[in-house]
This record gives sequence, structure tokens and C-alpha cells, in this order.
Amino acid sequence: MNGWWRNERAGGWRITMSDARVKLGRRGEELAARELTGRGYEIVTRNWYCQAGEVDIVARRNEAWYFFEVRTRRGREFGPPEESVTPAKQQRMIDVALTYLGEHDLNDVDWRVGLVAVEMNRTGRLIRLEVYDSIT
Repeated sequence: MNGWWRNERAGGWRITMSDARVKLGRRGEELAARELTGRGYEIVTRNWYCQAGEVDIVARRNEAWYFFEVRTRRGREFGPPEESVTPAKQQRMIDVALTYLGEHDLNDVDWRVGLVAVEMNRTGRLIRLEVYDSIT
């Protein structure tokens, strides 16, 4: 599943990820959703796309809306997951959140952009899961 593909929903050409990376990302998102639910968040939607990009998890808790990016790493060869969120990525996350809020008539709500960092060992066992409910 390597190569180029046209992502009409995100509006451009993208390089596809290997099956292993896709599975790792999905596993991280599943663990993140379970952890957020356990912490009292209501998962509203997952993998929401717009012209500005994509958000992994949209959730609510105590009348506030949260837009979570999930970053999953296997090992620390490339550093912890938190280090992979660049200022440019943070800005895209804000743009996606604002688009979502506008499209759902939620312009006057409290909202935050968050991160769920998931680390696994080489065999896929969870080592660490950290929730940051506000990273901007």
C-alpha cells in the first residue's frame, strides 16, 4: 500500500503509509479513545476531515470541546510522540478546529486543541499514554 493516492476529502496528493504504520496509528487511536472515555470525555467523532486537514478525535467534557491529535510511536528512535507536533501542525490543528466549530454552529463554545501521546514497545505493548488537553 505504498505510493501516491488522491485524497479528495483532504484536497491533495498524499503519500500512503505502510500497513504497519496504519495499524499502529489505528491502535494508538483506539487506546486514546478508550483512555479519554475513561477520563470522562464524550467522543463526538473520529477522523473528521475538512479542507484544512484532519482531526483524530473530537470530544466533549464539561461543556468544553476538545480536538485531539493522537501521536503513536513504537520505541524512541525518533524521540517521544510529543516532539512530533510542530508549530505548523499546531496551527493546522487550530484551523481544523475552527472549521469544525463553524460548520457545526459552535462559534461561542469553550474549546481546546489537545494531544494524546502513545508509546509502545517493539512488540506493540503499551508503555505510556499521556493526555494533554491543551497544547496551544
